[in-house]
Amino acid sequence: MASSCRAALRCCRCLIQLNEVSARIMLLLNESGTKMPATFAHPAVKKLERQLMKLMMLALLFSITPLVVMAQQPAESGERRVALTDTTVALDAAGASALEGSLRTTALNGTTDSPVTNIRMVVKNSSTVSYALVSGLVTFYDSSGVRCGEGLFKANALAVGEAFETDTPGIRIRCSPSTWRIIATNLLPRVAPLVENPAAVSRATTNLLISIDGAEHPLQIDRPLVLTLGNAQRTIVVRPAP
Repeated sequence: MASSCRAALRCCRCLIQLNEVSARIMLLLNESGTKMPATFAHPAVKKLERQLMKLMMLALLFSITPLVVMAQQPAESGERRVALTDTTVALDAAGASALEGSLRTTALNGTTDSPVTNIRMVVKNSSTVSYALVSGLVTFYDSSGVRCGEGLFKANALAVGEAFETDTPGIRIRCSPSTWRIIATNLLPRVAPLVENPAAVSRATTNLLISIDGAEHPLQIDRPLVLTLGNAQRTIVVRPAP
């Protein structure tokens, strides 16, 4: 791409210089009152200009094409395959890191007739969210990039930065893998329990007293209090305001 850019610049310089020379000659001829010779309108000159223009356009095209190809290539996925000794990353729906996985079992030599059926791995919550449930898939690939094993993992109540060691039920590795990765299939955030009516809880834990002429009587919400006033009894009920 750099050589194409340099060629385009050279073509531009040649074309500019040719135009400048032609313009100066035309200016001198006009000042002297001399008509332009036929040689300046010769088809060879026009042909040279057209060839220079074509070369410049081709050089620009070659220099822009790699940029267009790079722009059309998709961004590399964060859930890429890594070596067995490296840490792999699983993404959430927003494309951010959610889980990190590392293998405890790295000596994996399976075959079709004798697959590896048990491994240990550590999964860490690398996000900023605490999860009530996480689950995912771990996959292994041979040196040609062909998947040759897969298994599942799951954990409950995973806090931010917390890690857990687990196996992968159902795994069958049918090769000697060189790379692996993990994918998050479920990331259920943990939601703090909500109190439906905090005011009601506050009222229930408050001791109320009513004082009548210095005599105190216990008072409870929605519980009638019967008082004798003179020769008559009066019932008092306290209820919360709507």
